[in-house]
Amino acid sequence: MREVASRMDGWSRRQFLERAARLSLGVGLYSGLSDAIGAEQDKAGSRAGGKAKRLIYLYMQGGMTHLDTFDVKPGSENQGQTGAINTSVAGVQFSEYLPSLAGQFGKMAVIHSMNTETADHEQGEYLMRTSYEQIATERHPTIGPWIQRLKGRQNKNLPDTVLIGSGARHPGAGFLDPTFSPLPIGDPNKGLENTQSPKYLTEESFEKRIALINTFDRRFREKYPLKSVQSYTDFYDEATTLLTSGELTAFDLGKEKPEDRDRYGRDPFGQGCMLARRLIENNVRCVEVTMGGWDMHNTMWDYNTLPKLAGILDQAVGTLLTDLSSRGLLDDTMVVLATEFGRSPTINYNAGRDHHPAVFSAMLAGAGIKGGQIYGKSDKRGHGVEEDGVTPADLNATVAEALGLPRDEIVMSPTLRPFKVAHEGTPVRKLLT
Repeated sequence: MREVASRMDGWSRRQFLERAARLSLGVGLYSGLSDAIGAEQDKAGSRAGGKAKRLIYLYMQGGMTHLDTFDVKPGSENQGQTGAINTSVAGVQFSEYLPSLAGQFGKMAVIHSMNTETADHEQGEYLMRTSYEQIATERHPTIGPWIQRLKGRQNKNLPDTVLIGSGARHPGAGFLDPTFSPLPIGDPNKGLENTQSPKYLTEESFEKRIALINTFDRRFREKYPLKSVQSYTDFYDEATTLLTSGELTAFDLGKEKPEDRDRYGRDPFGQGCMLARRLIENNVRCVEVTMGGWDMHNTMWDYNTLPKLAGILDQAVGTLLTDLSSRGLLDDTMVVLATEFGRSPTINYNAGRDHHPAVFSAMLAGAGIKGGQIYGKSDKRGHGVEEDGVTPADLNATVAEALGLPRDEIVMSPTLRPFKVAHEGTPVRKLLT
């Protein structure tokens, strides 16, 4: 798996405050954004509609193989060593490596006709997460910041969006004000690190330091009474509120029973899914969990490659769906599983599959989704789309529709360019309740 660039090891208390403020609490200094644009983007119109109130987005980084997960081709010359098993819905089969998900197919819908035009990892990830092609002059927001921008902030103390295991290339809030930036968690087992004061720093001395900083900053704020400047100084109050809030325990997996943690799997992705459930329970609106390792060019059927990775996926997501359902959370929480492209039907000379954007799979479950259905169709070889193609923008438009987001609302970037939550994507209505 790729090195996680957003780890928080060894941070001081103040560094944590600054990071939390910049990335999740809305107080980063955002140069180049005029007050007029900032005021416009901070308007949070309350809108009704959409059965999903929260989102768990599971990203399979590296190009998840559709032929060995959700779109097996039994009897095909390109099947490889992956067997097929029946799901809970007659006539539908999944990979033998996904028994838990196969048993819960009634809760989910699977798209067999995802397609894109890029076979490049970075560009494919960017397109899937934002609906826009990657360009040098603009950085586009991902779904979590879009939700907050279009529906307003939901949680008083905790961030609206949390990223678990995502690298530094994640687009985050894009061109939106840092108010909308997600909070990154490198290791779900460690949660938010270094949130306790060092022994030498008493509450009284901490307050004195805050007052001293405000004194130093006052003249600058008075000279430059801009929204972006003011937002930078606001972070101390909000970050301190987070640090003293009982809601901070939402990030602590140590509060869970060991046997429950075992059910998810003790690997980073399994624990990330459990943390996602805890955060959703604490009214965090959007949690993204990334699982790397899917770039399988070599010996993909060795135990430590596809069988192991698919097993981790099946255990974690299967347990997540079970827990969300049993706790009544799946009724208003949407779960999405996506990747940047698929893998080639042809097995290469290294016993692996190469990049393949022509067709691949995605999964949706929970609130707003009609479960137990397959949408679209790949051809008999799993090489291309045969029926009802779906683009990344279409998938994101479907998610936006389920969340009740105004897909036609235009938001201007600092460069005065107009953008929408899912670009020109069209929702797949057959997937929605």
